[in-house]
Amino acid sequence: MKKLLFVLLLIISANGFAQNYKITYLKSSNGSLLENQDAVWVFTNANQTLLSTETISNQKAAFPFEQTKIDRSNNSFYQTATLNRSESIAMKDSVSLAKQTFEYLNDRKKILGYNCKKAKTIVNSNTIEFWYTDELNVKGSPTVLGQNLGLVLEMVRNGNFVIAATKVEKIKSLPGIELPKKFVDVLTYKDLLWKSRFTTINVFKDQIINFSDASKSNDSILRFANGTIAVRKVKFPEIKVGSQIFVDVTEQSIGDAYDRTGSFFMIPTDKELSFLNGLQNGAKTLPIYINGNGKEYQGVISTPNYNPIVELMRFFTPFGIKQYNYLELKNKTWAENVLYRQDVSDLRSLLSGQEVWLGINIGNYDKGGHKVSANITIHNEEDSKVRPTQIVPLFCSNNIMEMAGQEYGTMFNNDKGLEVTFTLDQPMKNCKLRYITTGHGGWENGDEFVPKKNSIYLDGVATFSFTPWRQDCGSYRLSNPASGNFPNGLSSSDYSRSNWCPGTVTNPIFIDLGDLAAGTHTIQIKIPQGLPEGGSFSAWNVSGVLIGE
Repeated sequence: MKKLLFVLLLIISANGFAQNYKITYLKSSNGSLLENQDAVWVFTNANQTLLSTETISNQKAAFPFEQTKIDRSNNSFYQTATLNRSESIAMKDSVSLAKQTFEYLNDRKKILGYNCKKAKTIVNSNTIEFWYTDELNVKGSPTVLGQNLGLVLEMVRNGNFVIAATKVEKIKSLPGIELPKKFVDVLTYKDLLWKSRFTTINVFKDQIINFSDASKSNDSILRFANGTIAVRKVKFPEIKVGSQIFVDVTEQSIGDAYDRTGSFFMIPTDKELSFLNGLQNGAKTLPIYINGNGKEYQGVISTPNYNPIVELMRFFTPFGIKQYNYLELKNKTWAENVLYRQDVSDLRSLLSGQEVWLGINIGNYDKGGHKVSANITIHNEEDSKVRPTQIVPLFCSNNIMEMAGQEYGTMFNNDKGLEVTFTLDQPMKNCKLRYITTGHGGWENGDEFVPKKNSIYLDGVATFSFTPWRQDCGSYRLSNPASGNFPNGLSSSDYSRSNWCPGTVTNPIFIDLGDLAAGTHTIQIKIPQGLPEGGSFSAWNVSGVLIGE
């Protein structure tokens, strides 16, 4: 009887001293509290710890959100991610906590009245310091890191980012956390969580861009110019001002060995005619630009009833990536594909809430051609410094309909160059010209290999000039297995070029034009284009849109 009473007293005593705590943490950077932050809430006792936040606990958190439960009986933790209203995932980690290592220091200080010790560790070159106390007989930390030190009341990363406890409260019990039924491995968990944080619009998937009479359209994708152009209609959600928008294209050769001009573009359809009319009915049905050099250029400049294409991304294929990887060189391991990725947030107003025609082109005459995939990702972000803009498409001399008879951009052999006149119905402030330019002509004296100055004139006044030139092409040698090797020890893909390298994106530059009044304006592009040599000639692919407030 006495033994039973003793056991009962032990149980009662243990329960009486098994305390539950809630610790509130706030983050600061360089000595200042972060604004509008979601406080970290940690709930802990001797057996388990729950990492959450104020908004999650109050069921006001935006998706996706995470919570972490530490099970101290087996030194493991569970992470749960609520991706949306109907989908949650979880993963279990039984090894990471035991692998954490720390240097224990002699420093001491009080935090919220508790005596704290100091430890530190280094993670990915970041020095992280922990102030923890043993006085509450529980363990916990505002992150997974440091869970077994004691109760961490302050974490300092690199001396300037701090997560500090502001309140320690006793509570009756820990909140429960229901683990979802869908358990996945760690990498899958991280991947699904990451992808749930942004919107992905899949535009093209393993699309063949080749030159063949057998290339046909289907219900969703239209093919033009003997298969060298693919076009489809895409619906975009509303995109908040300040959000980040990225395009990415993945390319492999499945036949073509050469470096080719590629374009991922949008077709404006807000006027009577569009580039889609030219695709469907022939390049000659597009408005003609004439500058006095004896040639006619189809669909190059905006007119009162037509807008040219807007290039989201100009890219260049490498020499035969994937298809020609069997061409072995010692100590060279060829890439399997090339990924082009570019920020196009400046074009938000053309896409937000719109249903638009998007297209992709690679100029080639190969029956095998290229295989491409293209996506657009939208990353919501609100930035009060970013103002809404309006966009006016102006010109594009990139002849993406080359294989259907569209003329090359050779208008720069005349002093007039390329000139476009446009009318603004209302003033625009802080105007910029989003300008993409690349020179072409594949022989040693062609403009592809000779630096040439581009000059931009606004309303007859020289506004900006620069020489577009890329000297980093050799950095991409491992994407160019079929690139020719020369007696001087260089490969063709090594050579500097007029603003492009095989296997890269050509970035736009932004030319300040100031405030533009309502009314008619003219922009002119002049380039000292080289003369033809035999059957070879130079050309320039330039495109531009006006962006202003």
